[in-house]
Amino acid sequence: MWTEAWTGWFTEFGGPVLYRPAEDMAFSVAKFIQTGGSFINYYMFHGGTNFGRTAGGPFIATSYDYDAPLDEYGLLRQPKWGHLKDLHRAIKLCEPALISANPVVTPLGNSQEAHVFKSKSGCAAFLANYNQHSFAKVSFGNMHYNLPPWSISILPDCKNTVYNTARVGAQSAQMKMTPVGSEFSWQSYNEDTPPSYEDNSFTTVGLLEQINTTRDRTDYLWYTTDVKIDDSEEFLKGRELPVLTVLSAGHALHVFFDGQLSGTAYGSLENPKLTFSQGVNLRAGVNKISLLSIAVGLPNVGPHFETWNAGVLGPVSLSGLNEGKRDLTWQKWSYKVGLEGEALSLHSLSGSSSDEWVEGSYVAEKQPLTWYQSTFNAPDGDEPLALDMNTMSKGQVWVNGKSIGRYWNQYKASGSCDACNYSGWFDEKKCLGNCGEASQRWYHVPRSWLYPKGNLLVVFEEWGGNPDGISLVKRELASICADIFEWQPMLVNWQMQASGKVNNKPLRPKVHLSCDPGQKILSIKFASFGTPEGVCGNFQEGSCHAFHSYDVFEQYCVGQQSCAVPVTPEIFGGDPCPSIMKKVSVEAICG
Repeated sequence: MWTEAWTGWFTEFGGPVLYRPAEDMAFSVAKFIQTGGSFINYYMFHGGTNFGRTAGGPFIATSYDYDAPLDEYGLLRQPKWGHLKDLHRAIKLCEPALISANPVVTPLGNSQEAHVFKSKSGCAAFLANYNQHSFAKVSFGNMHYNLPPWSISILPDCKNTVYNTARVGAQSAQMKMTPVGSEFSWQSYNEDTPPSYEDNSFTTVGLLEQINTTRDRTDYLWYTTDVKIDDSEEFLKGRELPVLTVLSAGHALHVFFDGQLSGTAYGSLENPKLTFSQGVNLRAGVNKISLLSIAVGLPNVGPHFETWNAGVLGPVSLSGLNEGKRDLTWQKWSYKVGLEGEALSLHSLSGSSSDEWVEGSYVAEKQPLTWYQSTFNAPDGDEPLALDMNTMSKGQVWVNGKSIGRYWNQYKASGSCDACNYSGWFDEKKCLGNCGEASQRWYHVPRSWLYPKGNLLVVFEEWGGNPDGISLVKRELASICADIFEWQPMLVNWQMQASGKVNNKPLRPKVHLSCDPGQKILSIKFASFGTPEGVCGNFQEGSCHAFHSYDVFEQYCVGQQSCAVPVTPEIFGGDPCPSIMKKVSVEAICG
């Protein structure tokens, strides 16, 4: 089974970031296996990065992460990685029966059923509760089982539950991006607006499509024309300004009048076409209008690629003149492909020594169409690295001449990022994050691209940003969490029972916490045995709480790289609320 889009889709500039709960993903995999499925191809199990301007697609960010079990930086995304690992271990225990028999399906209730694989090789059962809201108590094989909502329990011997898709026993984790190294010292170079027309330019009547004109060698195409305004125009006497209207096939547009930025417009993945319509301050005589059309990737899916286009296709008009509306579409336009900085190779190692760079601390903040460069040394350690581009607006970035990709932090993610419940059918709009924030803030910098010293960082800012806010960060583990019920199914417990090491007595699980190699547990941020609420990073005590919860974890775990704490009332000073199903929630700080 090819499971594309099971864990999300591309990160889209202006779109929220998709994620899929580990519980629901495990439910879908277990559901497939219980019906006789035999192979799962996770697309993707390891996230990645769309390096370079030609990667991805239109309006697609560089992060190709998919909320994958192994994230864009190659680190474990917990608890998804651990929960799926436990799932496949449980399925592996069922292998003798799974490969020897077809499932027999037996109803256990209105929304519950058992899938039983029984042969001479063994017996395995999958008990499913399809109710999205309620627990179900079912009878199977002369035993009773409690099934959480929207979950599947796996019984490798048709008796003992070793795994439930809605009961996450794996450790979860909070990651952080920690600044490393010193601040960057910048040099700058400002593009001319309008550009000089000495090289790589031509003039023709009418408007040209961008991709065919640039041959996709660059994201940028300049359209420039002259507009003559008579000194008798009424708007020159203080009347309402004339309105320039530009229709473009996308993807973004800067409008300049006599070298001054007048306004900006941009589209989206769903609607790449855009319209700029704004009053413009013209003067008597000849006015130069320069339109910088900006592409943001090429189509990567869908039919009839030959019909997809970009750039200013028109019409372009001025309204509010004495003559009414003036159509500028079919007058002479001058074109220049690309930017001066590109022609000078400012993003490359060879262009870093160009005389065009301006030294000093007076780098022009909020200046559009500006190149910035700085150098930095590779930080110690082996943690994955990224650039924090949150103070910049839109542009591209290179390290040692290699393209990190496009950034567009000013394009904030829109959508509804309400709390996500794992239960119920999953779709691409169910679980969203980053609403109101940049779709992508951090941009992966592979350590393999770096030299020990003197690495070149070049940024081209299209709209205007603050380069002093750019920082190099490392991705590392911030805290680890566990959230385990006192009678939670545990693989290790069942394997001990199956090996005869215990006398078929129900075993309580243990809380396992483990920092990265070289780290230790520094402190316990939260601990509660009882009815705690919330999720990792935001746990809260419930109405039932054992007061020795913190003491136990501080004793067992602080100062250790890993620890295991039995989930028993005795260890926490007694049962704080008898007859109530309890759990342990804990968050520990690593360092």
